[in-house]
Amino acid sequence: MRRYVLTGTPGAGKTSILRSLHKLGYGVVEEAATAVIARAQAQGEGQPWTRPAFIDQIVALQRRRQLEATDSLQVFDRSPVCTLALTTYLGWSVPPALAAELERITFEEVYERQVFFVRNLGFCEPTAARRISFQDSLAFEKIHEDSYRSLGYELIDIPAGDLAHRVAAVTATIAGALPRPPAE
Repeated sequence: MRRYVLTGTPGAGKTSILRSLHKLGYGVVEEAATAVIARAQAQGEGQPWTRPAFIDQIVALQRRRQLEATDSLQVFDRSPVCTLALTTYLGWSVPPALAAELERITFEEVYERQVFFVRNLGFCEPTAARRISFQDSLAFEKIHEDSYRSLGYELIDIPAGDLAHRVAAVTATIAGALPRPPAE
């Protein structure tokens, strides 16, 4: 299986790219943190990211979704490396569950070493799950870059632009990495 990751600044358009890839027939996996936040908020918890168990919940959902995905080619909206970046951003130490998951994905080579780094659009729209200023999102973007690079991933820049061009940049890279059929 080939598993690619979309990462980058909050509000940069990763989910829009992922949905477009899904429409093109790619296997996709939604972001876990947003789902964890939405579930907690539906249960009346306004800011679930303020408690350390939040990271463990994200890690558990990311792992479950990764293990349940069956398409031969998959694109993930974030990975456990993003959860490491979130932990760093929040100023917390890495919990054992995250450390174990980072070790597992590295040892098992779960994700492709090329990661699509979706660049910011020059703004960050707040949502119920995304309560971060644009300035803070830029600091978070840098932490993501550092986290992936420190673990040996190659970042493929997806610059700001219209959705069609961004999707084309992702699909071109994936297509270029697929094995070619033998020549006759």
